[in-house]
Amino acid sequence: MKLKYLFLSGLLGFTACDDVINLKPLDSFTDESYWTSVDDLRGYANRFYGNLSSPSSSGDSQSDNRVPGSYDAWLYNEYVVDQAGDWNWTNVRNLNFFMARYQRVSGTEADINAQVAVIRFFRALDYFGKIKSYGDVPWYERDLSDTDEEELFKPRDSRDFVLGKVIEDLEFAIQWLPEKNAAVEGALHKDAARTELSRVCLYYGTFKKYHNVGGTPSSQELLQKAAANALAVMTTGRYEIVKGADAGCGQKAFADYPLYYQNQFVQEDLSANKEAILYRSYVDGTLMHGLGRNQGMGFSKDFAESFLCKDGKPIAISPLYEGDETLDQEMIGRDPRMYNMIDNVHRPFTIQLDGTVEVNESVNDPTASAPNVSASGSVTGYANVKYSSADPTQWVANASTFDWFVYRYAEVLLNYAEAKYELGEMTQDVLDQTINQLRDRVEMPHLTMEVGFTDPNWPDYGYSVAPLLHEIRRERRIELAAEGFRYDDLIRWKGVKLLSNPKTVLGMRVTDKVKALYVDGTFGGETGRDMVEYEGKTYVRPYKKDLHDAGRVWSDNDKRFLNPISKNVMLINPNITQNPGWGE
Repeated sequence: MKLKYLFLSGLLGFTACDDVINLKPLDSFTDESYWTSVDDLRGYANRFYGNLSSPSSSGDSQSDNRVPGSYDAWLYNEYVVDQAGDWNWTNVRNLNFFMARYQRVSGTEADINAQVAVIRFFRALDYFGKIKSYGDVPWYERDLSDTDEEELFKPRDSRDFVLGKVIEDLEFAIQWLPEKNAAVEGALHKDAARTELSRVCLYYGTFKKYHNVGGTPSSQELLQKAAANALAVMTTGRYEIVKGADAGCGQKAFADYPLYYQNQFVQEDLSANKEAILYRSYVDGTLMHGLGRNQGMGFSKDFAESFLCKDGKPIAISPLYEGDETLDQEMIGRDPRMYNMIDNVHRPFTIQLDGTVEVNESVNDPTASAPNVSASGSVTGYANVKYSSADPTQWVANASTFDWFVYRYAEVLLNYAEAKYELGEMTQDVLDQTINQLRDRVEMPHLTMEVGFTDPNWPDYGYSVAPLLHEIRRERRIELAAEGFRYDDLIRWKGVKLLSNPKTVLGMRVTDKVKALYVDGTFGGETGRDMVEYEGKTYVRPYKKDLHDAGRVWSDNDKRFLNPISKNVMLINPNITQNPGWGE
């Protein structure tokens, strides 16, 4: 039986705010009396585990992978400064509250620093998000009071300076956190921090390269650090790419349609799963989430077309591709991750108590309010089932109990492969250590140094991309889909030109064969979707926006590479200036 840690109980009953500093709490804790033991440090540090990623149905919703039911104002350049409101420093102050007090505790250096490492990890996590959003931000290393006017009204520190501090915090965490096999189940450990540092350094290593940004640390230094930390995780021998077992999640795959990929994401217990570097645990009746049933958001046509065929070739040149007159036909001969991720009649929809397996017969109908989706149906016809269980008990609102990957080994392999390519150090051995481990899970052909084909549909990034890099990026897009990486990838690659492709906001093709599958024989009646013609074919259109809307075209120096800062922030602190393009 697994240990369900539920985010490390024993959190403190107070918060690090002015009330704590200036007033005596009504309970037994005071700022003066609390900081006496390592257990006090641990109790305070544990309260920040809620800042780790948690189950979300919106992963990649702001990208070319998925299409929400209503258009995204940001992607259509209709976001206004008055909407900005997440310039918030409460979490940083709470973390720095610890940093100003932990020295009061008596204990060994190792025991104390292990808890400091947790705090510094979460401070790095917070600041990484801030510099991605805003670029330059004020860096604070201590909790401030209302008398610290110079610090409170300081201007922004440079992004490079803050990035250096983020790296310092994560390297401290790597030094002092325990190895995974010595850590409390579900608690932070060295490999989690290494994974996060690899993520941070890959982001800014490629960002600086493709946005032509200099400064220290350099792109090369960051990519080297990204590769080194990914490799450090890979060489522990603790992790591997796992074929998700049917038995661990209540699924029953059909013949010739194994669910090795999708099963990984509906496992009740990830405690022994070798792909889980760090996971969040959920328990029936105690802590649950709502991912067991698919949401109305759908994958885009562009995403669906990005899956290779089983011969390792793209649909434009593979003889295995049979077309897209129906969704079922579109699945034939494709990378198995496609039918593991998009609902179809070859994967179980429901498994009854007597073992009877039912499928969703209406998946070829893009207008249907299919039983496995929300009342609005999948807005594109490509219903996401990556996190959908065939067990009906998981469908009850907010009653899903399968565990969630916080850090997954697949990301580490993809980070390493991309960093090694960008460093000019790619070899066949590296591909076999990384990309081909992912392909082996779903029995796809290996990627080789000589890709062996030219795909006429390779994305147009607005700059030259070598065939091998195209395929490394494709692999990342497929493997990590709906996990929330895609928007960051487009930003760091300066790949936002891809968003202007109309197929990124279109759904499945509507043909006569598809129309014949409609329950009412017409295009859906009241539950119908809008249709639109594009390049001589008819597609589902989730919302009525011009396919060539100018808002989806980003300029080379588009203001959306950074978020705006609220006017209120600048009124309070005149030394904070607005990001370029967003006005005063």
